[in-house]
This record gives sequence, C-alpha cells and structure tokens, in this order.
Amino acid sequence: QVHLVDSGGGLVQAGGSLRLSCAASGRTFSSVAKAWFRQAPGKEREFVAAISSSGRRTYYLDSVKGRFTISRDNAKNTVYLQMNSLNPEDTAVYYCAAGPDSSARDYPNSSEYTYWGQGTQVTVSS
Repeated sequence: QVHLVDSGGGLVQAGGSLRLSCAASGRTFSSVAKAWFRQAPGKEREFVAAISSSGRRTYYLDSVKGRFTISRDNAKNTVYLQMNSLNPEDTAVYYCAAGPDSSARDYPNSSEYTYWGQGTQVTVSS
C-alpha cells in the first residue's frame, strides 16, 4: 500500500504563486509515474500535469503550460507542482496520484493511477 499526502494549498491573489507537495510513504515501486489532478466545484476531475518515473518526461494540461511545473525528488519520494501566474479558473481541490509507470502509459488518464492523495484546496481570488 502507498500512502500519499498532499500539502501546500491555500488562498492566493490572482497572479500569485503556490507550490504543492505530495509525499509518498509505505510500499514504493521501482518505477512510479506521478501526476496532479484537480476538481473544481460542479466540475469533473481533470488532469493537470504528470511526470514519468525518471522525471525525463512531463505532460501538462494546455491551459497550465508555461505557468505550472511538475517535478519530483525520488530520494524523498516527493512530487511537486509549482504554480505561477495563478488565476481564478485555477481554483480547485488538487490531488496527487501515483501508479506504475510504463512506456505505454496514458498519463492524463485518471484510471491509470492506483493511489491518490486526500487533496489540498487552492483558491485564487480576483
């Protein structure tokens, strides 16, 4: 079993920045892909960013490209999401996710991920 703990959310004004963290504990896989998803009130959960187990490949939702950066520290079993130039449309609960990596992985697909964090609220005021 893998336990994920999300943190770093909060209230920020439009144009501001936040850094989310997701620490993993418990059983760890040698090859684990990690991602961030978000869910705004009344909306479906959507993919935000993903990173391969090596960290060499990253994927982003089009609307966050150039503003958000996903990274990972495998020594600490932690994945980060640096969010800059935030706008009110980024307001949501953000969830980290983890699952076995593979060359055929569909990174934006939530069903590819086995483990989920509890979520951290991000609120961007205008």
